[in-house]
Amino acid sequence: MASSSSNSHVTLEVGEEHTYTYPYPSNLSATGFTTVKLSGRDEYGMWKTQMLCLFESHGMLGFIDGTLMCPQPISISGKEKVGDHQTHYRLWRRSDALVKGWIFGSLSKPTLGYVLDRLHQQRNANDFSGKDAWDELHTMYAPVGIPPELLVVEDTPQDKDRAKNLDRLYNYTEAGYWNGVEDILRQEKVAVTDKITNNGNTALHAAVGSFRGREFLEKLLEKIPENTQLTNIRNSDGSTLLHVAAISGNNETADILVARDPDMLLAKDKEGQTPLALALSNMHTHTARHLLRHINTLTDDIQKDALFSGTTGDDLLVTVISSKDFVISCIIMSFLYILGMLVYLFFKEGHQIFEDAIGLLAEVSMLIREKNHFSSYHHYYTNPILEASRQNAYEFVDKIMHHFPNAIWSANEDGHNIIQYAVINRSENIYNLLYWMSQHRNICRTIKDSSGNNLLHLAARLAPNNKLNLISGEALQIQRELQWFKEVERFICPLSIIQKNSFNETPQTIFTREHKELVIEGQKWMKSTAESYTITAALIITIVFAAAITVPGGNKQEGGLPVFTNHTAFTIFAISDAISLFSAVTSLLMFLSILTARFAEQDFLFKLPTKLIIGLATLFISTTAMIVAFAATLYLVFGQSNSRILIPIAVLTCLPITSFVTLQFPLVIELMSATYGGSIFGDKQTYYPLY
Repeated sequence: MASSSSNSHVTLEVGEEHTYTYPYPSNLSATGFTTVKLSGRDEYGMWKTQMLCLFESHGMLGFIDGTLMCPQPISISGKEKVGDHQTHYRLWRRSDALVKGWIFGSLSKPTLGYVLDRLHQQRNANDFSGKDAWDELHTMYAPVGIPPELLVVEDTPQDKDRAKNLDRLYNYTEAGYWNGVEDILRQEKVAVTDKITNNGNTALHAAVGSFRGREFLEKLLEKIPENTQLTNIRNSDGSTLLHVAAISGNNETADILVARDPDMLLAKDKEGQTPLALALSNMHTHTARHLLRHINTLTDDIQKDALFSGTTGDDLLVTVISSKDFVISCIIMSFLYILGMLVYLFFKEGHQIFEDAIGLLAEVSMLIREKNHFSSYHHYYTNPILEASRQNAYEFVDKIMHHFPNAIWSANEDGHNIIQYAVINRSENIYNLLYWMSQHRNICRTIKDSSGNNLLHLAARLAPNNKLNLISGEALQIQRELQWFKEVERFICPLSIIQKNSFNETPQTIFTREHKELVIEGQKWMKSTAESYTITAALIITIVFAAAITVPGGNKQEGGLPVFTNHTAFTIFAISDAISLFSAVTSLLMFLSILTARFAEQDFLFKLPTKLIIGLATLFISTTAMIVAFAATLYLVFGQSNSRILIPIAVLTCLPITSFVTLQFPLVIELMSATYGGSIFGDKQTYYPLY
């Protein structure tokens, strides 16, 4: 074997007859080559053109057009060696990984997540090629092609006549005009099964979608050519007539179609959706019940079971639960009860809904215990309890563990149990289960995952965006992250604090790296907040200081005492003005100290929030006192001879104070609660001792 490598390609000779050249321009970044990030159907054309230019210019086009396929084992003889073929596969896989990297690097974040989900559903783990990714994106975003029946080259009278008849057939069908439809079909120039729309709908699809009455549909069905099964009449999306009826929510149509071809009940479109699934996803629960009754009459138990098992069954029950129809949930449970564990996806959207969900979960749990051996329980509760842990659904975890105590040690594909998963996803209610565990919780003090991460390593990771977004302000977000880190740090063994994982990183190293950007954003938030309030405090100081020098009513000529010295309103003015001045100065000093702070990670835990709390609280006091002082001045000047003026003055005084409390004080309360309020960690009451 001879091989050579450069920055642009690798040539591999396998024996005497096989030579393979794999380009590998690893010094090129696709993000610098492409200017369009694929985020939807509108960008697909431009994105595809740029990517094809990229692949062709670097000799990589074969990885997406099927020319350079994954090497398959060939007969080993003569000078050929097993090692040659292993190298062959390794080099192909390396270049193919580069192609995938280019493709994924040119996608928007939502698009990347969506296509990866679809690829993972269709294939195991990451066992997909660059061509698979390319073809999947084509399926998702390429414009829908016009059916061959409509691609008529209108250069003959026959072609023009056919196109005209297809158009008339569509219009008559939509209008429900049977005489017109019958007249066109009688000429036998077009058939009822011909595609008449851009998305491949036939006249039958159009009739089912618009449904102009039972009689019209049945007459149209009679026009179907002999030996043609309804299940085989599909549009470009792979939808049968029953799929369209399910989307429309038409029970009568569904009954007519099922009576003619029951196989449509189990038919799937190109997305793998059955009519039942489409009825549920479109919130047509009555149609779904109709379909379920028909499904119950099927004699093919194998296909019927397949409909309610695996990923298909999981998705089906998730959809029905989200529709809040627990009657259908119970019906589906009667087909294959193991799917009922997905009820944990329901949360406290309403008291009755929550109670119904808990009741359904209890029923399914008991069914599992009654009809299965204890050694197989984990097949049913593992995914549900992990997802409930991710979503912080303590009540559902509690109920599952009540029936299956060992569920607490359920683990995902990365080897994380529910406690580790709770730390990763910042699910404090699930984490608090540690406080109600027996001595088994000591296992969590030293437990590690496949990458050598202990519990503190996991707490050092950045929280998911959906959890961070629940907290207002980056400073409070980094504070919450520090609170999690400190909490887990108190729980684990002291030696684990400085332990390194497989990547030679300590928990603190991971925390600093993962939260670097958040600390910077927290610093910006703190400074911008402090700067805004500094200006406000400075203005108040200027106003109240000037008011203290030039008192209302002026001073007496003899002695220089204020004219209104003996008035109660003047005393209120003097006290309020002094309070406003001193508190404003204190507030200004606090905000200035924030602007000059070092903004270290640990400062966000107590030091910086405390300064901000003091600054905001004293600013509120200062503003309130200033308004009171101003109101007292108004009364002294204008209310001496008319005491009724005190009423509008009091009302107007309350207006800015109320506005300040409504708009700004919630931030103070949130800061105080997060910094000095009750901890989110601690005991979580349960009805029985945990594992």
